[in-house]
Amino acid sequence: MVTGERARPGVRLTARGAVALIFVITLVSEATRSTTIVGIVFAVACLAAVFLVQPRDLLPLVVTPPLIFFAATLISAVFGTFGAPSMIQALGLGLFTDLSAAAPWLFGGSALMLAVAWFRGLPANVSELRAELRANRPAVPDAKRRRPGEEQAFAPEPEGYFEPRVYGSPREQKD
Repeated sequence: MVTGERARPGVRLTARGAVALIFVITLVSEATRSTTIVGIVFAVACLAAVFLVQPRDLLPLVVTPPLIFFAATLISAVFGTFGAPSMIQALGLGLFTDLSAAAPWLFGGSALMLAVAWFRGLPANVSELRAELRANRPAVPDAKRRRPGEEQAFAPEPEGYFEPRVYGSPREQKD
């Protein structure tokens, strides 16, 4: 162990594991059909996941709560449409109702997760991603680099750009 490094006992999840945790817990809570219970469980699952995830996996985790919530709600709505006269209509109405009623919980859980992740090291993850993207960017030739406000020099179109192309051999002209 390196000096100054704290050992953190306990469970540490990857981003996939944390996403699966939130999804399963939210899906199980959807069985109650109570928006308040589903919302509270979703927010608590988000909070638990952000505390249990490894710090290097914070960025992938904080962008997924809306998708997780939608997927759990969609599955719940599909199972709720069985036996309905019009499954499509029941599915659309069920999804609209469930998602609109749970929107405050979705935003609250996502904001809570983002706030905790920010203090756990999310800015460092974003900086690391930006550095990786800059390193992987192809080099731009000096002739193509421009500063803001700098005029672009005249660049003629490539030869033949506006000229029609003729394919095949010409037909013989009849007089």
